[in-house]
Amino acid sequence: MEIDDIDTIAVLGAGNMGHGIAEVAALAGYSVNLRDINEEFVQNGYEQIEWSLGKLAENDRITDDDADAALDAITPLVSMEEAVGDVDVIIEAVPEQMSIKQDVYGEVEEYARADTIIASNTSSLSITDLSEVTERESQFCGMHFFNPPVRMQLVEVISGAHTDDSTLDAIEALAEDFGKTPVRVRKDTPGFIVNRILVPLMNETCWLVSEDESTIAEIDSTTKFDVGLPMGAFELGDQVGNDVTYHVLEYMNDVLGDAYEPAPLLETVMEEERFGKKTGEGFYDYENGDGVDIPTDAGSEEIKQRLLATMANEVGNLVGDGVAPPEDIDQAVQLGAGYPEGPAKMADAAGLESLVELLDELYEETGAERYAVSDGLREHADAGGFYDDDEEEGIEYDAVRVEYPGEMVGQIVLDRPHRMNTVSPQLLEELEHAIETLEDDDEVRSILLTGAGDKAFSAGADVQAMAANADPLEAIQLSRTGQQAFGTLEESDLPVVAGIDGYCLGGGMELATCADMRVATERSTFGQPELDLGLLPGWGGTQRLQKIIGQGRAKEVILTAEQYDTETMADYGFVNEVVDNDELEDAAFELAADLAAGPPVATRFTKKAMLRGWEDVDAGLEIESQAFGHLINTDDLMEGITAFMGDGDPEFEGK
Repeated sequence: MEIDDIDTIAVLGAGNMGHGIAEVAALAGYSVNLRDINEEFVQNGYEQIEWSLGKLAENDRITDDDADAALDAITPLVSMEEAVGDVDVIIEAVPEQMSIKQDVYGEVEEYARADTIIASNTSSLSITDLSEVTERESQFCGMHFFNPPVRMQLVEVISGAHTDDSTLDAIEALAEDFGKTPVRVRKDTPGFIVNRILVPLMNETCWLVSEDESTIAEIDSTTKFDVGLPMGAFELGDQVGNDVTYHVLEYMNDVLGDAYEPAPLLETVMEEERFGKKTGEGFYDYENGDGVDIPTDAGSEEIKQRLLATMANEVGNLVGDGVAPPEDIDQAVQLGAGYPEGPAKMADAAGLESLVELLDELYEETGAERYAVSDGLREHADAGGFYDDDEEEGIEYDAVRVEYPGEMVGQIVLDRPHRMNTVSPQLLEELEHAIETLEDDDEVRSILLTGAGDKAFSAGADVQAMAANADPLEAIQLSRTGQQAFGTLEESDLPVVAGIDGYCLGGGMELATCADMRVATERSTFGQPELDLGLLPGWGGTQRLQKIIGQGRAKEVILTAEQYDTETMADYGFVNEVVDNDELEDAAFELAADLAAGPPVATRFTKKAMLRGWEDVDAGLEIESQAFGHLINTDDLMEGITAFMGDGDPEFEGK
């Protein structure tokens, strides 16, 4: 079955995951049968969808018509025959117990068509084992959404031992049609990718506390403020549910051996039913205590290295066992767990050789199997890293230039003036590398992005280069490559200024949208002409533009495919400053220099809070409050206060 053959979907299970998946499918235009074992359960799920669609419309994420159409596309059912009798794909989201799922598949096989694909939303159970209780092993795979499905971008598409590639291709395409990012798990393994990283990491933190080597406060301070993860490890455990973590770990222990033995602390919270926020108490007390309370300055470099070593070891296991390559692991963990960088890149930055030495020392001291270095980690440590840094360091820029126009400002110049600085696959690769180069330079505190010549900042995608990738699968990959490169700019810790002169169209405007501020000349021209070509903005433009100018204006710009002058885009809020045609270079640099002179740590936290807050206000507010607490003890704050009281200019050092 191919994506064009999929019109109808059955979602089995109307709980939190099930009704969320049904909502996502309906929003994507599919007819959805939502089924549960009794009328109360299925109606409750349906009402949750109705509430969620209403909130999306209320917040202008979708229109009222979109909400009504999605709700009309969902049919709540109790009868299994009605639910699955004539659908193309069945997504099973029933409770995470093998016996329950087996009973469901037995009933499904009685009514489903022979060509229907079954995808399980399991987060831990073996896809191979699940498929073998059906009569369609080759048409069975995993489709693991993350909670909540409406918000979370990642879908792990998991192959069982018997799954046909055509089944995986169809489900990946379906996930993309849902507006999600699929990452293929090439080999059936406990925890798949994201949980295989997170759960052993959580277990290691519990071992550290169990063996009196650290405290919960020290570990959460380290993970949140020193490693830079979105939450402290124990904070995340309480959020996800410590029972969920324990059951996944228990399964890993049964299948993979002693390296995944649950820590005594985790055993204790299970025995005491302290499952986290949902029960009012976990590692933190949410009813009689203050809830999560993480100190900003209690971190430890020793803890940080130990946790990085644990993550690196699991990356080595996944890569060595052929489950996924490093880049897919990094993408999955970033999307599924909100990591600012993937674990493979974090491990490379820490130095694989030193992490291997640390694990060897711990294994020799304790004899604990969890410290036994994986073959994959040792192999990549010998090779210099999970990524080929030698090759990256030797990159020769051709489509961009990296310059240093003044103190603390690094400049990236789109350097294809003969092609009006159009964006090619080569430019995307060089752009991402240039951004990372400037971020790694301790002397650089802001990025200035400009185009060579005076005709165009960038006139869009290089159509000739794109035509060479006319195959749909290659085009999908090109879109992902651009999204990743542009996302690297948007998520940079450094403030970014785009200096725009001339045409800023299509992919060029999508790139400018990723900057924090935009300065443009009076003669510049803006627009998203993709719809006139029968395309759509494919490098994040459908998502990012509305953040800046609002959904109504963004739809106007994208759907009309018109061109706009600088004054209009300034009125819309896209351009921050309009300058004379001969003043761009000085004005853009001056703004970049002003931002570079700001407090680096506070700037980084501010960008992170604003970016996360767009997706989830509560997450943004949490980052804001924790960052406020962290910044209150910095040298930069004292420098700022001293300069303010003395009416001088502060000299922030990022300390």
